[in-house]
Amino acid sequence: MQQFPIVIVVIVIIVLYILASAIRVLREYERGVIFRLGRVIGQGPKGPGIILLIPIIDKMVKVSLRTVVMDVPPQDVITQDNVSIKVNAVIYFRVIDPQAAIIEIENYLVGTSQLAQTTLRSVLGQSELDDLLSQREKINIRLQEIIDKQTEPWGVKVTHVEVKQIDLPQEMQRAMAKQAEAERERRSKVIAAEGEFQASQRLSDAAQILSEQPSALTLRYLQTLREIATENNSTTIFPIPIDFLKPFLKLDDSSHGNKKSIEKGGQS
Repeated sequence: MQQFPIVIVVIVIIVLYILASAIRVLREYERGVIFRLGRVIGQGPKGPGIILLIPIIDKMVKVSLRTVVMDVPPQDVITQDNVSIKVNAVIYFRVIDPQAAIIEIENYLVGTSQLAQTTLRSVLGQSELDDLLSQREKINIRLQEIIDKQTEPWGVKVTHVEVKQIDLPQEMQRAMAKQAEAERERRSKVIAAEGEFQASQRLSDAAQILSEQPSALTLRYLQTLREIATENNSTTIFPIPIDFLKPFLKLDDSSHGNKKSIEKGGQS
């Protein structure tokens, strides 16, 4: 009589275990690939919702359909112009065919990561350093196309690949810093030369205007005097245009001429 309840408890436990193993619940972003005696059953993956399995006979493998963000470890790369750099990247991908992702490859996460590393070294090794620094968007698109083409049989869709960081040697960093400094100096000299050229053109135009209109020279002289008067100077120098002195110079020349004529008349 005492063994009878124990048998019932054991039976209940077995029944609960069978029900637990027979009923599975998949979330909205999950799909299940069901194997029955080692073979895939159905026309495709199951889910989401409640999935009924035959205990012991059926086995289900869950696959997530969400986008996976995976960091590609830093890779040592030698560019086409023989510069050693260290590059890391990030890759975005998701499973679009759960059945192929389980059957065609043992571990699609590891496979995608290894493929991204080898492709990163191969593509960047065929490019020059200047292209890596200035045309990163084109390189990202090229990496995405190559990796996506190779992961397509696995049911994996690579949506985006981004080169995160490019570490340059110290010698190359110093050389690039000197190059950038020389480029900035060249631009500053060009800008200064263009400014001098424009200023000389303006001065030439102003000189031409003043030569054609003497009254403009007088106005400029008066404006200069006004600017000097506004400053707190203990000593003020008044610039006098040469035109103001021409009448006096003529008078002086005429007086000298008269004096010479008088002296010649006395000698005669």
